[in-house]
Amino acid sequence: MKDMYLPEMQKKFRNPDVTLNGAERASVPLIEAKTLWFNTGTLCNIECANCYIESSPKNDSLVYISPDEVSEYLDQIKERKWATNEIAFTGGEPFLNPNMIEIARRCLDRNYKVLILTNAMLPMMRKSIKNGLLDLQSKYNKNLTIRVSLDHYSSKFHDTERGKGSYDITLIGMKWLRDNGFKMAIAGRTVWGDSEIDSRLGYAKLFKDNKFEIDANDPTVTILFPEMDEKIDVPEITTECWGILKKSPKDVMCASSRMVVKRKGAKKPSVVACTLLPYSKEFEMGNSLKEAERPVKLNHPHCAKFCVLGGASCST
Repeated sequence: MKDMYLPEMQKKFRNPDVTLNGAERASVPLIEAKTLWFNTGTLCNIECANCYIESSPKNDSLVYISPDEVSEYLDQIKERKWATNEIAFTGGEPFLNPNMIEIARRCLDRNYKVLILTNAMLPMMRKSIKNGLLDLQSKYNKNLTIRVSLDHYSSKFHDTERGKGSYDITLIGMKWLRDNGFKMAIAGRTVWGDSEIDSRLGYAKLFKDNKFEIDANDPTVTILFPEMDEKIDVPEITTECWGILKKSPKDVMCASSRMVVKRKGAKKPSVVACTLLPYSKEFEMGNSLKEAERPVKLNHPHCAKFCVLGGASCST
């Protein structure tokens, strides 16, 4: 991936054990593996101005994962006695994966909660996908959540990120989900400088106007993500930061989750520490969940900006 870091940032995040000033770098143990993520593939129907993992109609760096590969990891969850209660899917656009419905079905059949991230645009609105979703919803509606990427409550800023007209298309998809009784959540962004209060008020009005049963004030349902701008300098996180910031390692996403990816040309999927870092070799933990149980060194700007300082988590 492109190195866009400022000169001062290029000096940081080099040594996994110590920071630039020689302090002990913070790490996060896998305390309780509540969520296992799967990247369904980096192909997407659109190309955002600032996609966290550079998904696009051309980026197939991460290829489609198969139902059998997912099932193998579900078996490992049982074997390793992980406390996992949620299986989550991100992309790319998950509904471009031709096996997404079958993959979700296998997880739901094992009584996991399933979270699917989507832009709710044309891939989700294909007849075969809608029929598949309706079948899943009729059998497992309490355990299935569709999280829609709606970057801002206004079309102006959402379309700035995702392309002209994308807001209206996404709302069509959301209205279909609403009319068919799906449980919805929203993923927004904070890049435009709105206060959290103003953002939630804006989303609340949108939800009310469209009769979307989404709680704008619940941060696990309407999630406002900090922007991952690699041109902005961020501090490295040391072991002392936990006390200074009055935070705990258990608050960080990698304390409770891992993500499975399938790299182009790879024979097997592999497990990475974080949904935001699928390309960083340092955060690849092996092919099995057993190998992925070791602690994660917070040796990347996203660790500081997104998780520790931003307080964000991709899971519910």
